[in-house]
Amino acid sequence: DGYIDFMEYVAALSLVLKGKVDQKLRWYFKLYDVDGNGCIDRAELLNIIKAIRSINRCNEKMTAEEFTDMVFNKIDINGDGELSLEEFMEGVQKDEMLLDILTRSLDLTHIVRLIQNDGKNPHEGEQDAQAAQ
Repeated sequence: DGYIDFMEYVAALSLVLKGKVDQKLRWYFKLYDVDGNGCIDRAELLNIIKAIRSINRCNEKMTAEEFTDMVFNKIDINGDGELSLEEFMEGVQKDEMLLDILTRSLDLTHIVRLIQNDGKNPHEGEQDAQAAQ
């Protein structure tokens, strides 16, 4: 319906943190398939990758555009410019680097730590100490 209620949020968070690879990939696919038509096109993937990177720290050397191109070059088997669920699932599972990048991009553990520490960075003291040295 275009909205996330609290239970959907908790279920998604649990899945991203603890789910099996197959479950995570299905969830990722739904996330990237913005219009819900059963396929991911370049624009959808690029927009979601940019959005994720803006809210989730990203140490990737590849730009969002380069990453999007890489994904389509590697797993768009039929070359139609869209990724079906099957292409996405099979392609990502066969490519360890791609799976690793996708998993890291949606790693929410630092956000969970912030929530647990009332919005304070749990490593802030460590960072300050390292900076002083």
